[in-house]
Amino acid sequence: MNAPFPPYGQSLSLLTDLYELTMASGYWKSDLAEREAVFHLYFRKNPFQGGYVVAGGLGPAVEFVRGFRFDETDLEYLRTLIGTDQKPLFEQPFLEYLEEMEFRCDIDAMPEGQIVFPQEPLVRVRGPLIECQLLESALLNVVNFQSLIATKALRVKTAAEGDPVLEFGLRRAQGVDGALAASRAAYLGGCTGTSNVLAGKLFGIPVKGTHAHSWVMSFDTEQEAFDTWADTMPNNSIFLVDTYDTLEGIDRAIAAGRRLTERGAKMRGIRLDSGDLVDLSREARRRLDRSGLEDARIVGSGDLDEHAIADLKRRGAKIDVWGVGTRLVTGHDDPALGGVYKLTAIRDESGAWSDRVKLSDDLNKISNPGVQQVRRYTAGGRFVGDVIYDERSGIDQPPRAVQASEQETPFEIPPDAEWQDLLQPIFRGGVCLCEPAPLSVARETVRHQREALDPEILRLTNPARYPVGLERRLWESKQELAARHGVSSAASD
Repeated sequence: MNAPFPPYGQSLSLLTDLYELTMASGYWKSDLAEREAVFHLYFRKNPFQGGYVVAGGLGPAVEFVRGFRFDETDLEYLRTLIGTDQKPLFEQPFLEYLEEMEFRCDIDAMPEGQIVFPQEPLVRVRGPLIECQLLESALLNVVNFQSLIATKALRVKTAAEGDPVLEFGLRRAQGVDGALAASRAAYLGGCTGTSNVLAGKLFGIPVKGTHAHSWVMSFDTEQEAFDTWADTMPNNSIFLVDTYDTLEGIDRAIAAGRRLTERGAKMRGIRLDSGDLVDLSREARRRLDRSGLEDARIVGSGDLDEHAIADLKRRGAKIDVWGVGTRLVTGHDDPALGGVYKLTAIRDESGAWSDRVKLSDDLNKISNPGVQQVRRYTAGGRFVGDVIYDERSGIDQPPRAVQASEQETPFEIPPDAEWQDLLQPIFRGGVCLCEPAPLSVARETVRHQREALDPEILRLTNPARYPVGLERRLWESKQELAARHGVSSAASD
């Protein structure tokens, strides 16, 4: 199920940084606006000290691009902006150009749910320079955040070792937009459901939830609260047991559960939200089983993340379902992916391609030039390595490649490996060629991708490095461009 994003019903073309528009005006004045250019969106470093990223946000990004146009309200606002000389920042003919502009770019992207790695382009935009430039901020906003949260969700799911994980982060998310985007991305990454009902409506995510401490505190006794809950919600009978004394709460939930059984209904379980979740869950399991409530599940919540869950599992907690909120939807403890959007090639006045590279004293920030594609090799059902190459020059079989981080080390691909190019066409000439996969399908993609990765790369701490290489001709082009400006990129990442 795909829904418009964001659900505002108005133009979102001003969802951009001002410098995108000032540069667009400069391109227009300099007769560069229509020059064909290529930009790539990628990230330089895996978040959470992990070994991978889950590509997310393509569905919402496509919806944004499909509706990209400047309406009269946008232009009216831009007319009010004033430069340092107290005159209009933008000339009226430029605003008229924006009003008449129709989106014409080609966009290729990684499918949502694809597991990707540093330096690999998640999105490639090719078309008139001005249009490519104006998409930058919005694409980064959508893809960066949803990829970050989808990655966090998969890490949490990995720590849970197959147990269901529920996303409970609405009240702690970064605003309405952040809550909706996080719920969507968390489901993409592997969460079973969300407490966010609007996200359930918009994106088709299963919604889950029972009652809060305030329900218990609204009654004179905890037993009365549980019995009333069982009467009013016999088909959603999970009891939050830690309002006063957790062990007594467990016994009172059991009493309510027995009464449900007598009426032909079924107690679903209890939720532990505080205290020593190891000892409390063990004791809860013992008491539930002793009372004939073996099917009742124990839900654990309360400031959890992948590291806390892994520790609780290691220590023998008897928790069946994990509720994760704040630390999931805020991307704790690495709250930004750090994706960038770089110009990599532009046609000169004669129409010939001129490759571009962004240089830096920080070798990690030296960009790759050209019109890039990513080819993934698979052997024995496992991913064995990726090669970034320039589509204009193609790629040899087997590829001649070098490791992006250790340029003198050959990049070896098994001779029997199969391959697939990961960037897929989405727009051609501004026309959407295909709808992004529904969220449910993208979620399955994550699961299949995870199964094809070396488990050492999925480790929560000190993961193995997945091999990504630059095709030899692309690497040589990068060296030549860097040397032209007196910089060596031989150790660039």
